[in-house]
Amino acid sequence: MVEEEAAITMGEEEEEEKASIPNEEYSWPVLRFDVPPHRSYHFHNQFITPTNPNNFLKAVKWSPDGSSFLTTSEDNTLRLFALPGSDSDIPLNTSDDEDSYAASLVMSEGESIHDFCWYPYMSASDPVTNVFATTTRDHPIHLWDATSGQLRCTYRAYDAMDEITAAFSVAFNPAGTKIFAGYNKCIRMFDLHRPGREFKLHSTVKDKKEGQTGIISALAFSPSHNGLLALGSYSQTTAIYTEDNMELLYVLHGQEGGVTHVQFSRDGNYLYTGGRKDPYILCWDVRKAVDCVYKLYRSAENTNQRILFDIDPSGRHLGTGGQDGSVHIYDLQTGQWVSSFEAAQDTVNGFSFHPFLPHAVSSSGHRRFVIPEEDSDEDLSLSGGENCVSVWSFCYDSKMEDFKDDGSFNDQSGSGSLD
Repeated sequence: MVEEEAAITMGEEEEEEKASIPNEEYSWPVLRFDVPPHRSYHFHNQFITPTNPNNFLKAVKWSPDGSSFLTTSEDNTLRLFALPGSDSDIPLNTSDDEDSYAASLVMSEGESIHDFCWYPYMSASDPVTNVFATTTRDHPIHLWDATSGQLRCTYRAYDAMDEITAAFSVAFNPAGTKIFAGYNKCIRMFDLHRPGREFKLHSTVKDKKEGQTGIISALAFSPSHNGLLALGSYSQTTAIYTEDNMELLYVLHGQEGGVTHVQFSRDGNYLYTGGRKDPYILCWDVRKAVDCVYKLYRSAENTNQRILFDIDPSGRHLGTGGQDGSVHIYDLQTGQWVSSFEAAQDTVNGFSFHPFLPHAVSSSGHRRFVIPEEDSDEDLSLSGGENCVSVWSFCYDSKMEDFKDDGSFNDQSGSGSLD
């Protein structure tokens, strides 16, 4: 096991400097959803092995610096794919038969991966910050080095029997100094700089069962630095807390299934929640969280899978997959459906926008139960459009003006596409 001194050591000045870099001179590209995106890269074969022909994808997430994306799959493996640069000799390949290129790193966990997250100030050019955290069944939280693929350190939680208990969700706080992890009826907070078994415990259930019950299955911090933290639970509730003292502000009810994903809007005023076997993503106004603002439909009624959604860099649109194999785009200002495109011939369980380029990545797949028949040598054969990952390139407007006073966008000028 890697010793404690292998943890991240980053000063506050460096963190503040990194946090102030984006958004000063860069203008977000405004994605055009009236034109179907172009599939630039495709991956299928390297997820399939003779011993595991139904190894399906479970999630995919871009790194904060946009240099790569990370996938998790049923074979308890994480794969890191670096995005080719503009001067790369890797050809654009949209064929279902061949993978565009091989994963840069392959990291194996011992059991099923519950959740993973990138360090918020991650940079591929800085090995100190190029890390991500994972939580796995019956294992402690692992901090992985995304440069070498080696395990850097662990954060261990113990139950009343002094046995290791696994987290069901994990997230870094906005400052990048702590790891928040969700457990049954509680969360634990680890100091990033002090690996081991030291943590702060906060119970989400108070006296007389007040508060939030169930397994804390999803966490999200507000990106606007207003100090809000959202916790989703399998008890079909989402609770809003203040990060500094973990004060419970309110509990949101309305999800039909256990909450599996929560995400704040870019301005931190709205919260979006999705649940297991729940066909709707709910939008909440965290400034007056009394009623649901609107609901966004997705095909998810018949699957227990966690289906992840994402908000584009401009903060105006949300993209989500579903069982129908399509990615649906919604306008967050109106809650109206905008467009959709077919991403796979399978359940699209992961969708992630690139943090600043007109790209997105999707992952697909689901568990298939094959009943063996006597005297049958037929193998499970999946097409390249199933259990796959695809990188999409959107047409875009090259310039985005400031918001009007009413929150709408001004007219855009210039357009292009990035293949």
